[in-house]
Amino acid sequence: MASESSQSSNPSWFTPKRLLMIFCIINMLNYVDRGAIASNGVNGSLATCTDSGICTGGSGIQGDFNLNNFQDGVLSSAFMVGLLIASPIFASLAKSHNPFRLIGVGLSVWTFAIAGCGSSFDFWSIAICRMLVGVGEASFISLAAPFIDDHAPAAQKTAWLATFYMCIPAGTALGYVYGGFVGSQFNWRVAFWVEAILMLPFPILGFVTKPLQLEGFAPLESKHTPTSIETNDSETGEVSVIGDDMLAEDQALLRGSKSTSKLWDQFTIFSKDVQELLHDQVYVVNVLGYISYNFVIGAYSYWGPKAGYNIYHMSNADLLFGGMTIVCGILGTLAGGLFLDRISSTISNSFKLLSGATFLGAIFCFIAFLFKSLSGFIVFFSMGELLIFVTQAPVNYVSLRCVKPSLRPLSMAISTVSIHVFGDVPSSPLVGVLQDHINDWRKTSLCLTSIFFLAAVIWFIGIFMKSVDVYDKDDEERSATSRRGKLTPLIEENRDASSEI
Repeated sequence: MASESSQSSNPSWFTPKRLLMIFCIINMLNYVDRGAIASNGVNGSLATCTDSGICTGGSGIQGDFNLNNFQDGVLSSAFMVGLLIASPIFASLAKSHNPFRLIGVGLSVWTFAIAGCGSSFDFWSIAICRMLVGVGEASFISLAAPFIDDHAPAAQKTAWLATFYMCIPAGTALGYVYGGFVGSQFNWRVAFWVEAILMLPFPILGFVTKPLQLEGFAPLESKHTPTSIETNDSETGEVSVIGDDMLAEDQALLRGSKSTSKLWDQFTIFSKDVQELLHDQVYVVNVLGYISYNFVIGAYSYWGPKAGYNIYHMSNADLLFGGMTIVCGILGTLAGGLFLDRISSTISNSFKLLSGATFLGAIFCFIAFLFKSLSGFIVFFSMGELLIFVTQAPVNYVSLRCVKPSLRPLSMAISTVSIHVFGDVPSSPLVGVLQDHINDWRKTSLCLTSIFFLAAVIWFIGIFMKSVDVYDKDDEERSATSRRGKLTPLIEENRDASSEI
């Protein structure tokens, strides 16, 4: 008995700082993959011939599979199919399965899918693997931020979120450099295989360590497989026991009926949760602004190196865009989180920061593409990117804090699905179509950048909306969780009193 008690009270290996570090590395690898597939080294180009008859062979994915610009843009968005389907499913399963284990499942799928990308043989094979990458990513993007929000110090929650989301621009930029180097020195397939190897330890870690539990969710009781099944008659109150001697087909029928009922109950709960999110005006305005913002960011990340190469004849477009993005992304994202913590992390202040930074950043980016010289472009575009990335922590802070704790995974899932479905998924192929039509990367870039102004206006509306941080309004549910489980904290480290149950 004593040994069992000591074992159950053992804290998880994941302290808050270790948790943040592991999640940052995983997030970094996710976006290194996004940057790598957009790099000139991995993405490549089609074969070309000059008027004098001199031809240059194709390179990378586009050259090997002979893809047009639309197909090339589809590859950057194919992961969204899996993400769209799997994100709400993982968020819903978090209520009946341990969220930490779900992350392990998702990362396992991601690892195998990335390895498949490196072994693909045509457009459809790599497109299907990219879809499965989205399935793997779905569990992580909807569940990681709530874990960080639970375990970050109260006075630094936005800064911790900023550290996590800093990995988006940093990973994308590193992916440009990484993809350009590996693609030119070895082969584009090697880039995917190395990514899979680097990710492999993390799904294993997710299965072998003691799992963490999210606040707002009841701890899952240990499950066992009974040798008999009890049924309860709701009208008479009689309980009957089905023993081992019951016909196998009758047992299967009963289990199937219960499984169907359970699935229907989960679907009903999921539908009610989605309706609650869609009726939250603050949440809807925040996501609409994020969609407009991500429409531009998605196209920048995919077409940026190619546009820079064609407008300014950059011989090292991958390195230049990667360098600017990684510096501005890290500084901007951290600055946004630290600044919001300094002025008080509220939803209203978040909207002020979102609208102001996006508007100013849009002005600088727009002016940058008007410059004829490369030096002028670099200066103004860097300033614009710095301001644009200030938004990363505040926009996700709003999505986490305008809903009750039990809705946070679904809130993050719906937000992520929305910004991809209506944002960067259509933007990459649409920009490709626009460029095919006007054949001028400068005009295409100016048209794209102007959409930042729309995002700034939408977030400006959010400033005047009635907003309340409802994180602590789920006290009854969390108290019930505490009474039911009587658990010691899974992470034993000093935490702010306001986050205690």
